[in-house]
Amino acid sequence: MLNVTVWGENVHEQDDAAVQKIYPDTMHETIAAGLRAKLGDEVKVRTAWLQQPEHGLTEEVLAETDVLTWWGHRAHGDVDDAVVERVQEAVLSGMGLIALHSAHFSKIFKKLMGTTCSLDWRSEDDRELLWTVAAGHPIAAGVPHPLVIPQEEMYGELFDVPQPDELVFVSSFSGGEVFRSGCCYRRGQGRVFYFRPGDQEYPTYHQPEVQQILANAVQWAAPVVPRQLPDVHHRKTPGWFDQA
Repeated sequence: MLNVTVWGENVHEQDDAAVQKIYPDTMHETIAAGLRAKLGDEVKVRTAWLQQPEHGLTEEVLAETDVLTWWGHRAHGDVDDAVVERVQEAVLSGMGLIALHSAHFSKIFKKLMGTTCSLDWRSEDDRELLWTVAAGHPIAAGVPHPLVIPQEEMYGELFDVPQPDELVFVSSFSGGEVFRSGCCYRRGQGRVFYFRPGDQEYPTYHQPEVQQILANAVQWAAPVVPRQLPDVHHRKTPGWFDQA
């Protein structure tokens, strides 16, 4: 069984009536519910959010987490640096991380990418077409080509991130913009997936196809071996290639 922690900023849900109407149970609970519906007994999902002590991401929680999903927008700067360091170490030791939508600007994603992670954007109820560009990739399994998201915020290139190890999805928008919307990375022992759709003003996380992508991503990002940070060993005896 996979242990997943769904982390949410939980700010818009507290003071924005429009977001409350779309996500009355909060965005993180909606994401968690979608994972439970798609993966059933294969997954145990907990939620955590910004306002909890240590943002709900204690050492104990992270030690028990196979995959962490992260949604943030307005309060990136409020995330404690010590927690960011803790999450980074967990990823390097093998925990999967799925960064959602505006989490491209989160401290943890920028730290793992080592770039500004800046982009172009426009919020005008745009239609998004999500095109699969890696048909054999497990994250794309069961996803329509293209996937139509009726209303979303536009993100456009240039997206200042490192070249993805694998690019799964590309989005197009009515203004002619394109965007790398499904980017896979490996950092240390961990797998990282950035997924673009999911602005708080639209019901994207209620869409079954989007829920399927997140379920696929959780399975892809899960550790394949027991989590541990790489160690440095001093070899005291020669190997066979050093022997006469």
